[in-house]
Formats: sequence, C-alpha cells, structure tokens
Amino acid sequence: MDDKPELVRAHVWVKGRVQGVGFRAHVEYAARTIGGVTGWVRNVGYDTVEAVAEGERENVERLIEWMREGPRASRVDESRVEWEEVTGEFREFGVRRSL
Repeated sequence: MDDKPELVRAHVWVKGRVQGVGFRAHVEYAARTIGGVTGWVRNVGYDTVEAVAEGERENVERLIEWMREGPRASRVDESRVEWEEVTGEFREFGVRRSL
C-alpha cells in the first residue's frame, strides 16, 4: 500500500484586472503560505497572469482558489487550468519576468 500523496502540476491562466494590483506577489505569498508548492508566476500581456505550480494536489488546488479570488484590488474575469505531467524541476515558488 502506497500512502504517498499525489503530486500534480497545474498550468494556470487568470484574466481580468490582474496587473498593477499586487497579483503576482499575492500568488507567491499564497504558495509560500500554503507550503509545499513550487513553480512560478508572471504577467502575460496586459490582462493575464500565468502560473505553473507543482505539489500535492490539495495544496495546488488551494493555490488555484487563491488565484481565482485574487487580492482585494483585482478582478478575475476568467481562469483556465491545464493539468500537466509533474517534472520536479522547481526548488521553490517565485515571480518570473513578464512576457
């Protein structure tokens, strides 16, 4: 019997008023607060934030919920999640340069 938690990788995009409102810092803070989540977050274009998160399913799903809520000044109009193969390539969660 294998009691290891299931590890997952989520590629997430949220669209709306998500720039200039501390959104990336909010996501980075959430990942570190939840714990056990690695990956990155960055701005894409002028109305989208993209993130990749790896960790235990429960923790990654909690991060996705934080992203759908966003910080107080933000407004998330749509979100999309694609589940991908876990790579284990990240050591921590951080903010990447914008595209």
